[in-house]
Amino acid sequence: MARKLGTFTGVFTPTILTILGVIMYLRFGWLVGQLGLSRVIPIVLLANAITLITSLSFSAVATNKPIGGGGAYFIISRSLGMEAGGAIGVPLFLSQALSVTLYAYGLAESLRFVLPDLPLAQTTYGVILAVGLLAYFGAEKALRAQMPLLVLVAASLVALAVGAVMRPVGSSLQTPVGEIGFWDGFAVFFPAVTGVMAGLGLSGDLSNPMRSLPRGTFAAVLTGLGVYLLVPFLLARGASPDALRTDPLVWSRVAAGGAYLVLPGLWAAIFSSAVGSILGAPRTLQALARDGLMPHFLDRHNRDGEPDLLPALLISLILALGAVSLGDLNTVAEVVSMFFLTVYGAVNVVAAFEALSGDPSWRPSIRTPWLVNLGGGVACLAVMVLINPLAGLIALLAELVLFLGLARREFSTGWGDARRGLYENLIRWALVHLDRHPMTARSWRPHILVFVSDLGQEMDLVRLADWFCRHRGVVTVCRLLVNEVVDNPELIAGHESMRNELLEAGLAAFPEIDLTDDLVDGIVDVAQANGMGGITSNTVLLGWPSEPSLQVEFLQALRRLELLNKSIILAQVQNSLTARAAFSEPRIMVWWGGLQRNGDLMLLLTYLMTGNPTWRNAHIRIMSLASTELMRQQTERNLNSLLGAIRIRAEVEVLLRDPRVKVADVIRERSRQAELVVMGLATPEPGQEAEYAARMEALTEGLPNVLFVKNATCFVGELVSMPDEESEPEEESSPDHSK
Repeated sequence: MARKLGTFTGVFTPTILTILGVIMYLRFGWLVGQLGLSRVIPIVLLANAITLITSLSFSAVATNKPIGGGGAYFIISRSLGMEAGGAIGVPLFLSQALSVTLYAYGLAESLRFVLPDLPLAQTTYGVILAVGLLAYFGAEKALRAQMPLLVLVAASLVALAVGAVMRPVGSSLQTPVGEIGFWDGFAVFFPAVTGVMAGLGLSGDLSNPMRSLPRGTFAAVLTGLGVYLLVPFLLARGASPDALRTDPLVWSRVAAGGAYLVLPGLWAAIFSSAVGSILGAPRTLQALARDGLMPHFLDRHNRDGEPDLLPALLISLILALGAVSLGDLNTVAEVVSMFFLTVYGAVNVVAAFEALSGDPSWRPSIRTPWLVNLGGGVACLAVMVLINPLAGLIALLAELVLFLGLARREFSTGWGDARRGLYENLIRWALVHLDRHPMTARSWRPHILVFVSDLGQEMDLVRLADWFCRHRGVVTVCRLLVNEVVDNPELIAGHESMRNELLEAGLAAFPEIDLTDDLVDGIVDVAQANGMGGITSNTVLLGWPSEPSLQVEFLQALRRLELLNKSIILAQVQNSLTARAAFSEPRIMVWWGGLQRNGDLMLLLTYLMTGNPTWRNAHIRIMSLASTELMRQQTERNLNSLLGAIRIRAEVEVLLRDPRVKVADVIRERSRQAELVVMGLATPEPGQEAEYAARMEALTEGLPNVLFVKNATCFVGELVSMPDEESEPEEESSPDHSK
């Protein structure tokens, strides 16, 4: 169907006819009789303030970018994401379809004022089929059929004014009787003004949505506000308080011409509301199908390439007809109203998010402060509670279930949404404030940069970093390409491949690929450039290679990284960490030396690792070597005191060193049965990297998984301080290989 609806036909007419509906005819007089003008007028103003804010919100979105088919669903899904769009869009469609039944029931019941013996169910079926036929012939024909209905509504309003002026019965100031409260009256009236999005549902059929939606909606809202401010005075003047409270058709007593003008206006209002619902429901359903949230056969096109709404229309009619069998639709009607209110609230939140996102693309012609938009969203939630807390809870729970279900799916979309901009604004705010609070030993947390050559083969390195940083720090996985061309198309594909591998492994890490001419320079350059503001990588994790040349290069990088205050972890993983940690109580052995002051970071990393469910039951043993009995007792006392102060549960064992046995042999023998061994790392002198690497190889021979830790934080030795620092273990007891 070609877009050819204008502002008046496509927006103003369906909106004003939905606003001036059954509540105005059958409940407004009752409200005036119960509450009096002094309370009814504030109710009208408050309800219209909420709908006016909602109109401003979706008009801001509509004037910022073209609105496609689906109306409110399109706005929400393109700003809050497919998950939120689907969670709101599916209930929106159901509400629109069931609204046809509700309006059809209302029309059938009102016809019984004239024909008391009219069968209710059969008449309801007939009304639904009639509006379905109108919709089948197209939106333009259906909306043009509403033009005579608008005339009938206008005629009934004129008749009311003439009758109230010519034959005054009551007083212009009605005295409330106090049988209902203010909020009870508000709950009754508010559904009368919830038709502000009737035109939005036809956004895909408008010739110029960016122009027609705000103009037509504001015209209808302001017209409705004027009518709802005038009608209470006319009713109060034209009827007594008792008549207002007891006669549902009090209009026919007041209006000139009586029921002959009022009933056609009532029927026109109800029928036009049903037409608006049957026009919106299939378009929402087709938009959902277009985005893959509904079966694709619903998104059918004719030979001219225009959308074919017949399948979606048939499903909408089947739902509407089936709902007739429910009989009493009062509860359904309230839930439907709740769904509509959540839609209005979501649209207000969208406008607030778009404004808060700070995206340069947010340039609407109609602007409102984000606090006003957000206030409209909160007001919609408050109204739900005031009308019916149980129905509101049912609606919110249904949408939450839909959201959680859709959140488990992956959607590939070609558009951006407001979430990214909002997240970036929050990050910027946080980084600015974070930079004003310097890092201390108390606030330090690991932000780990992991270097890999083959992510699939070295996933355990990333998993290790994730265990250290879970819910605390940031993990970045970097693949360095040495001497590669800059315009290599595989770079982008490789980045996406890394992202997918990390997602499949369930690891929260950020992948990146960098080019370098030299491996050591690349490690150092990436390490000092990674991150921003107060969130920068402070720890580098490298897998200990088997090639001697790479071992030398990594140790050369170690010296430069230490100068940059980057701590280093060299991990030798010989067996899968996941498989080894499958034991009920995995064993972690930490070798404490003291000379290189790596122990504080070693203990902290061990503690962080045991916070992961995989290692939660790990048995930690702190090992150390002493050359004399006095040193052994002192070291044991210091370590036990330290563990108590930092609240880490571990056993301490200090061995008396046999000078006839090499330190490396002792470490290998005592660590052979541990699932993870943690040792300190010294910085070799320039030119001695190969010799130092050979000593490390000899030390770890036969051991399963080993971590060499170099503490190079800006507060070395202060992260976990010794309670009693009168002396330190002597050099021979340190496995930091400082000799």
